[in-house]
Amino acid sequence: MSQADRAREHLIETYRKKARHYDVTSWLYPVPGYPQRTQRLRAVRALTLREGDRVVDVACGTGANFPRLEDAIGPRGRIIGVDLTDAMLARARSRVEANGWSNVSLVQADAAEFGFPGGLDAILSTYALTQVPECAQVIAHGAEALAAGGRWVILDLKIPDRTPDWLAQLAMEVVRTSASLDQWIARRPWETIRAAMQEGLADPSWTELCFGTAFLAAGSAPEPRRRALVPVRE
Repeated sequence: MSQADRAREHLIETYRKKARHYDVTSWLYPVPGYPQRTQRLRAVRALTLREGDRVVDVACGTGANFPRLEDAIGPRGRIIGVDLTDAMLARARSRVEANGWSNVSLVQADAAEFGFPGGLDAILSTYALTQVPECAQVIAHGAEALAAGGRWVILDLKIPDRTPDWLAQLAMEVVRTSASLDQWIARRPWETIRAAMQEGLADPSWTELCFGTAFLAAGSAPEPRRRALVPVRE
């Protein structure tokens, strides 16, 4: 089994265990009092959604972003929630049914293998994409599926750039939940995400949040280039 396959299996098992109480415990992540609600709202606003838009929520989990997305796109819009874990999607489905949303589709798929439908207005991922080893591939595939001007927004955690190595190691030991955390820090996936956003999107932006412990990355699909008209000589 490859390292990517092992990471995938680990994520599935981890979130299957967390799914039942995730909506409660997630608000304690990464530490109690962390401004997760405020950051999620900021991420949704960065999508600049309009009524009737189509948006994909990558690694949607239990659908925590759905209420904010629904407020922005209305019943004529469309949400496609994608997640790797069946148990998380079961919770998301319960949320959809409880709210009577008829414009939400749920897809169980690995983000790296998901086939984004074309002509999307927006793609969102919150607190998840740094866990995907192929995060650059996901960004590239999503960018190709966006309509001109469509928005890609990623909210996720990171290690502050100026954190001394000894302090990062101490923090890792304090919050360690699995052997993969040290690999996550060594991999520095937020740097990969930043580079991929700059490469594949127009007007990319990068905002450090909460003293550099999180980031908000955004960009738009480039407008199609207009070919210059060449005069025809008769």
